[in-house]
Amino acid sequence: MPHKVILVVLDGLNYEVARHALGHLQAYCAAGRAALYRLECELPALSRPLYECIMTGVAPIDSGVVHNDVVRLSKERSIFHYARDAGLTTAAAAYHWMSELYNRAPFVAARDRHTSDAALPIQHGHFYYADHYPDSHLFADAESLRLKHSPDFLLVHPMNIDDAGHGYGLDSPQYRNAARRADVILADYLQGWLDAGYQVLVTADHGMNNDRSHNGLLAEEREVPLLVLGEAFSLDANARPRQIELCGTICALLGAAHDKPLCKELLK
Repeated sequence: MPHKVILVVLDGLNYEVARHALGHLQAYCAAGRAALYRLECELPALSRPLYECIMTGVAPIDSGVVHNDVVRLSKERSIFHYARDAGLTTAAAAYHWMSELYNRAPFVAARDRHTSDAALPIQHGHFYYADHYPDSHLFADAESLRLKHSPDFLLVHPMNIDDAGHGYGLDSPQYRNAARRADVILADYLQGWLDAGYQVLVTADHGMNNDRSHNGLLAEEREVPLLVLGEAFSLDANARPRQIELCGTICALLGAAHDKPLCKELLK
């Protein structure tokens, strides 16, 4: 049975901070209505390469998107491509690098910030280009897309956690409180999404270190959360999902034909 899916990528969120700071999401876990998994991000632990990994199921070393300054369209098939080709509707409220990977590159704000074009992989989009763009605004952008277009696949991608990490480091109240604020904002939307029949995945691209950066092998840079909520998920504590399996798993939920790896144990 096909499902609608919302993917929330909380940019730069380390697993341990997610485990203790996301109180609302953890309440769903405690109630047996969600599950939290620990993922190890692919290398390098940088944003644009890992956006590509999450959305296409291809590791950076194979995709060629190996650092943040690779500004070009993806050469891979993404969740957006598979969903669109299956006749589904796609949308994203996300950082402008997502638009550059899957719609048009380079990003031209006047042309690309607000997008509505059924021929594009991301058919409906609100894209921002300042890292301090408020998460509250980003989630409102996403909800406006959901209410207007009822997308089958919606990407929600806020940046304030990562921005706080680069400003103050992993072990700082600013970073932890940015995660707590994102959880509070999510609390305004999450149950409504579930009531509307969406399957929800909440994850991150990479973590953060005390040098106010990320790129290497430290656990705090590589370990990120994956929370899943919705009737289609098994909530199996023994599942061991991988970051490169998110694309295929989401395509399976959507009922869209794909050729990507997936984590069958996550699904009923």
